[in-house]
Amino acid sequence: MFSATTFDIKVSVKPEYDPKNSFPSENRFVFRYNITIENLSENPIILLKRKWLIYDVGFGFTEVEGDGVIGLTPEILPQEQFNYFSNVVLRSGVGNMGGKYFCRNLLTKEYLEINIPKFDLMAEVLSI
Repeated sequence: MFSATTFDIKVSVKPEYDPKNSFPSENRFVFRYNITIENLSENPIILLKRKWLIYDVGFGFTEVEGDGVIGLTPEILPQEQFNYFSNVVLRSGVGNMGGKYFCRNLLTKEYLEINIPKFDLMAEVLSI
């Protein structure tokens, strides 16, 4: 588990390799990552955008950004959390990713950049 806290917003990530949907012979390594966003602050927030920096060993960096997460722009009340999972595909089977969520405090209207901790991705490939 990888965690980071910014402005009393805690982001925890649990990555795992998905061998059922991976095809190493085709350079396709799928990873699932579960994310929990905990609002430890006293103010409600809304998650507006995300930005990821994905590193694939031997293939370099890819930047991905967009609105919300999994098609949602969740509001997270004080002392509550939002959970979701998503996937990423690497060609090498080894890399990492991290990024930022762009949120807004719904009371003060302040914009917040929340760190997503960098986490490692490592395929568990069995050699025969």
